[in-house]
Amino acid sequence: MYEPQQVRTFLAVAQTLSFTQAARRLGVRQSTVSQHVRRLEDATGRPLFSRDTHSVRLTEDGEAMLGFARTILAANERAAAYFTGTRLRGRLRFGASEDFVLTRLPEILEAFRREHPEVDLELTVELSGTLHRRLEAGRLDLVLAKRRPGDTHGELVWQDTLCWIGAPGLRLDPDRPVPLILFPPPGITRARALEVLEEHGRAWRIACTSGSLSGLVAAARAGLGVMAHTRGLLPPGLVPLPPRSGLPELGGVDFVLLHGRRRPAAQEAADALAAAILAGGVSPRTSAA
Repeated sequence: MYEPQQVRTFLAVAQTLSFTQAARRLGVRQSTVSQHVRRLEDATGRPLFSRDTHSVRLTEDGEAMLGFARTILAANERAAAYFTGTRLRGRLRFGASEDFVLTRLPEILEAFRREHPEVDLELTVELSGTLHRRLEAGRLDLVLAKRRPGDTHGELVWQDTLCWIGAPGLRLDPDRPVPLILFPPPGITRARALEVLEEHGRAWRIACTSGSLSGLVAAARAGLGVMAHTRGLLPPGLVPLPPRSGLPELGGVDFVLLHGRRRPAAQEAADALAAAILAGGVSPRTSAA
């Protein structure tokens, strides 16, 4: 009833909330994306997106379709692998930033290992900036991480905005430096937070530095300060600061997949994992939480 190609296109639009970005990801024309979505909506008999000239949003039925879409594609891929007899092998060095702990990435990796048991998957969890450096040095084969504003490299997984977050009820004194809770360099979120405060002439001080997201969250819950974080991946116990806090806006952030140097022993496995991530969805809209 539901064509896998149309379902894959639906997921690309749902994750990017953009027909243009989905077309770029899939390597097709925007008219093809529109056609696939229209045919899927005809098959379901329900509108899956609410769209106008400025925005694209999932409808309630579109949200429901996300879970079905992942199941449809996973079943299709398992059947194809079974009947073609293809078995991936080799060593795959995959890097992911800590942001993805709150998404579906852990269960996607579990499913990948189950479906490709002969792939030796090595996972590195690090800061996005560190992952970029390791990828460039040839020490990783595939990376899922943030990219700096203005950069265009990598395959877009989803877009979000950054915001200031802290413990509920936290109040900032406008006459004192902003107490910051930060990842160490070369954290991309850290760099953005400092750049924005400097641009607006707002004094700041570092209240806590940790290479672990759990460490930063603990400091923020204790009320030690504020941290810049992805709006769609808010850790439990923390909330966005209201506009009256007086902090400048942080802007958007892109989450992307980047391939390293094409090692023959890892290329097919890297492509398969990238496809699983794109199909499975690691954005907040497709998380289990």
